[in-house]
Amino acid sequence: MPKKYNIPTKTANPRFPPVGKYATVEFREDCAGSCHDCVKKKCVYNIFTDNACHWNTMKEPEYLYICKSCLRCVQECTKGIFSMSVNPEYLTLGDEYWTPEIINTTWAQSHTGKIPVSGAGYRGPFAGEGFDSIWTDMSEIVRPTRDGIHGREYINTSVELSRRPMRLEFNDDMSLAVDLPPIFEIPVPVLFQKPEFGVLSENVLLSMVRAAGAIGTLMFLKPESYSPAISEYSNSLVPCLTGDNYRKHEDKVKKSRMVELEYQPGIEGEFSGLRSMNPGVVITVGMSLDGSAAGRALALADSGVDTIHFYGSVDGREVGAEKQRYLKEMIREVHLKLVENRIRDKINLVFSGGIAMAEHMAKALICGADAVSIDVPLLVALECRLCYQCKVKAPCPVKLEEVEPGWGMQRTVNLMSAWRNQLIEVMGAFGIREARRVRGEIGRSLWFEDLERENFGPIFGTRKVAGAG
Repeated sequence: MPKKYNIPTKTANPRFPPVGKYATVEFREDCAGSCHDCVKKKCVYNIFTDNACHWNTMKEPEYLYICKSCLRCVQECTKGIFSMSVNPEYLTLGDEYWTPEIINTTWAQSHTGKIPVSGAGYRGPFAGEGFDSIWTDMSEIVRPTRDGIHGREYINTSVELSRRPMRLEFNDDMSLAVDLPPIFEIPVPVLFQKPEFGVLSENVLLSMVRAAGAIGTLMFLKPESYSPAISEYSNSLVPCLTGDNYRKHEDKVKKSRMVELEYQPGIEGEFSGLRSMNPGVVITVGMSLDGSAAGRALALADSGVDTIHFYGSVDGREVGAEKQRYLKEMIREVHLKLVENRIRDKINLVFSGGIAMAEHMAKALICGADAVSIDVPLLVALECRLCYQCKVKAPCPVKLEEVEPGWGMQRTVNLMSAWRNQLIEVMGAFGIREARRVRGEIGRSLWFEDLERENFGPIFGTRKVAGAG
């Protein structure tokens, strides 16, 4: 029996004091100072102890990193002098899409490798935009001892990226009459790609590439980003080439398991030349996720391509449209276009752009993706604060250029372990044990728009999703 796949984690402490959400407010002149069971010592998450161990600056107020906001300390202080407030610096992190909560949660997962929890529960809007308007079906969650991370039954998160024949044909002697292409799998439905911005030094890219190799996935990378150190991990790299330059990079093609060609009309004519260099190579075509993406995918489905990689915007929307649709809607459009033409199983679909959390990965699969590709979370895992100072050539506040690749690799591995465990929990609650089966399982989800139109709208009138324009 094959060994159960697992992503090993190891604590990777931050290099710089993380920006915590909460700050303590203490009126120490009223503190008795003699409580043997001070509320700080009783914190079930050891927030105060860990904070003091790593960042003992003796400054007030004390900014708390990874606080679960259960507020037990505030409630149980015998003198009633302890309170908490929101750290103003926390509110400056990121932007409207890459929110402080996403950044802080990503830091925590990269630090510990554990699924994030919140002691106060979810206090945001019941529905939001994009993926936030989808809820997952938890009807099978009554069986926690059988499924999930600690369950007895194995949940497989691997997906295929190679082309599959639609039918098998046999000779008279029952031997196969068709050539079966080799099966190429990755153990998690997530790939990496180089971010479009950020401090992207060799050490930063090497951290990402090594992490891809450690968990068994791949990273998309243009040839100009290769270096001698990065080239050592060719088995984990997908060179992003064009129909005009792939012949110049034959050495990279021969060493890679997958190669991506940028879409252009007639690109399918280059597949034979690519496979002559590396007969077993998996071919993917990269294209913008715009209004004609579904039509181009349909045209390519019969061309011999294995996978199509769609690039959305950094905030998870359609590219090049005046009124940009969300990634979830674009995934559905492409997926259903292929389903309607009865060729969905021929090729694989990978989507990138705005995949910020583990739930986005799971919901993208539900919408019809085979896998997703991430970029910005890889930077955040390395303590990037998305301050965008790098865009104006200002110094990075956390000196990303000095990242040690071993530490960076472990932070990224920890993040992917936490993401995979969350996917397993969702699949266990679905009653699904194969990530391949999650693809297009729209019946396992509830959509705000559908509920509003079919149920609540006729009674209460049409409402907008919270935050929608």
